[in-house]
Amino acid sequence: MTQKTKKLINAPEDIIPEFIEGFVGAHADLLVVEGPTGRAVVARHGPRDGKVGIVIGGGSGHEPAFAGYVGRGLADAAAVGNVFASPSPEHILDAGRAADGSAGVLFLYGNYTGDVLNFSMAAEELQAEGTPVKHFAVTDDIASAPYDRRNERRGVAGDFFVFKCAGAAADLGEDLDSVHAAAALANDNCRSMGVALGACSLPQTGAPNFEIGPEDMEIGMGIHGEPGMRRDKLATADTVTDLLMEPILTELNLGKSDRVAALVNGLGATTQLELFVIYRRVRQILGARGIEIHANWVGEFATSLEMAGASVTLLKLDDRLGRLLDHPCRTPALIVGQAEIAAPTTQRSERKVQAARKEIVIDRASLATSGKVTPETFVGMMQAVADTIRIEKDHLSQLDGVLGDGDHGITMDIGWTAVRQKLEARPDEEVIAATCERMAHAFLTAVGASSGPLYASALRGAGSAVADRLNLDGAAMAAWIKGMSDGILARGGAKLGDKTMIDAWLPAAEAAVKAARSGGDELAVLTAARDAAKAGAEHTATLESKRGRSAKLGTRSVGHIDPGALSAYMIIRAMTDAFREALV
Repeated sequence: MTQKTKKLINAPEDIIPEFIEGFVGAHADLLVVEGPTGRAVVARHGPRDGKVGIVIGGGSGHEPAFAGYVGRGLADAAAVGNVFASPSPEHILDAGRAADGSAGVLFLYGNYTGDVLNFSMAAEELQAEGTPVKHFAVTDDIASAPYDRRNERRGVAGDFFVFKCAGAAADLGEDLDSVHAAAALANDNCRSMGVALGACSLPQTGAPNFEIGPEDMEIGMGIHGEPGMRRDKLATADTVTDLLMEPILTELNLGKSDRVAALVNGLGATTQLELFVIYRRVRQILGARGIEIHANWVGEFATSLEMAGASVTLLKLDDRLGRLLDHPCRTPALIVGQAEIAAPTTQRSERKVQAARKEIVIDRASLATSGKVTPETFVGMMQAVADTIRIEKDHLSQLDGVLGDGDHGITMDIGWTAVRQKLEARPDEEVIAATCERMAHAFLTAVGASSGPLYASALRGAGSAVADRLNLDGAAMAAWIKGMSDGILARGGAKLGDKTMIDAWLPAAEAAVKAARSGGDELAVLTAARDAAKAGAEHTATLESKRGRSAKLGTRSVGHIDPGALSAYMIIRAMTDAFREALV
């Protein structure tokens, strides 16, 4: 039995708001919280009229990233997600609106599926409100993809340099295109490699999120416990540093008279003694090659809860990057030079927001009434899903610990708990399509991560597919299931065989449509979808992952069921069981 880890927390579900309260309270001269979600940490002295707003963000557990880099001369706001999970579009929108000074907003984040999806959705919404938006994903992690696929690489400690340079460009008054170009230039000249010696544990599970032997190390480990390039026997600090530095030096083509900024970063449980031993070797290697260290930082800048390990990041400097790196900033985690600080204020000109889209009014009298799945029955089916996910969350998280960061069950439970709460507040006359929109908004706001946008898009697609129905018959039930699958496909881009939730949802949709075309009633359609989803989920154990964090595992992902596919099956199974019980 795996021993539980110890953490000084209260209720796991309260850890993020309590962290934000404590962090902002400790830095009240620099930071405030703005927006209704309570997840946007904003610089008191950052956002101002005429300046490009810089919004950074990502999951919690990487402190001081991301809120620690909010302040004058760096980021104007940070959107704070759940542990190891992207902030939701609502969190990001709060940060974007707070950072808007009428010159446009730049979103910066690490290149992870959840962050890409959520920041993209937030950018679409903010642009619809009339604010120019650009966004950029950091891709500095050499270990996560080969050079010819570097656009697929993860963003790790290189966030530090990309955020710093973009924040400086914005503070200097450059326009949105120029600030975006500064972020891209820093990213192109930045490389990182890391090593992990021990696992971390999520507050909700208290269990290590991966296993590593007492004499082993993982070269190239990501900051969520994602696998690296290989697992080796533990070596000396100099040997490990040499292993980390070699690909960085090669890719950056560093040679005599080049200038760099160096970052030696601890992942959470690595002592200062060890980090400075690593920096000593970095300095030796660069000095032997005649490479000048223009600036250096040694410490914890992008952590992974209590993971044992470290990373090395180099930024190859040209004149522009050197100036941006040296530009003054003042944040809780980074002070450079003497940043000019005006009188504390959060007052800015009123944002000019375009008119919101009008809410669509549905005429119940025009809707088709055939079918046994009434709006009330449908709500009961969704409540059954929430109950099932709550029961299965630990099992799903354990599966995800093998392939990802161990939080899939937690994330799904957060989302479906939020859905349940919104269903309890649903008006009696609400139709299924409107209930689907209510659920989508609840899931997306609560979760973020990759599941948030995917299931929000799924529920909206499903609701749209039955917008002409009051009740659902067999054909409409099939259309709803197909709408779920289509929504996920449209938002996520995965395809059958990639080892994702699509490997359950797509077969389920095809089976449901086939059953409906054969004259099957609601139960027959649901049963066919359930059985196909189960077969699809089980088949993922034979597949090599091609999408998301588990794609870095390669052949090591074979033999394990994808947790997203399994939770998709559980959703349809719960719906089927609940409907069968409703018929009795």
